Amino acid sequence: MRWLCIALVALIVALFSFAAEPAEPVKQPIAFSHQHHVGTLKLECKTCHVNPSPGEMMTFPAEAKCMACHKTIKTDSPEIQRLAKFVEEKKRVPWVRVYQVPSFVFWSHKSHLDAGASCAECHGEVGTMPQIVKAKGTTMGDCMSCHSKYKAPNDCSFCHEKVN
Repeated sequence: MRWLCIALVALIVALFSFAAEPAEPVKQPIAFSHQHHVGTLKLECKTCHVNPSPGEMMTFPAEAKCMACHKTIKTDSPEIQRLAKFVEEKKRVPWVRVYQVPSFVFWSHKSHLDAGASCAECHGEVGTMPQIVKAKGTTMGDCMSCHSKYKAPNDCSFCHEKVN
């Protein structure tokens, strides 16, 4: 019976590992360069992406945060004008998520940051990216490989709800 469970887990890992994950930039509603903001200006991730309590999910930057600088910087840029229009209309920019784990997986930025993981370990060196691409996979196999590498728990209930 134990070997059957192990074989089933191996099959699931294999299936999730081969899921198609694009490594190309996705079209965003506003062109944004992490290469400029992180690479050139040396902004830290947490400057724009806050991790509100309880800390499970980092957020997209608040439009007002962007406009704190862009009220006077690059105001003639069509991208900044598009951003300003979102702010004027009190709307959120509908950013397209690049990283997503399935809803049946428990995943926490806080637990990874508390364990000493850096943003770059999962998201790559965004300071070199004109546009964000998925640098690392988010399949079950990808997660299990990383957990093995860093000697983190790899049992099912660590990331998935226990099934009775």
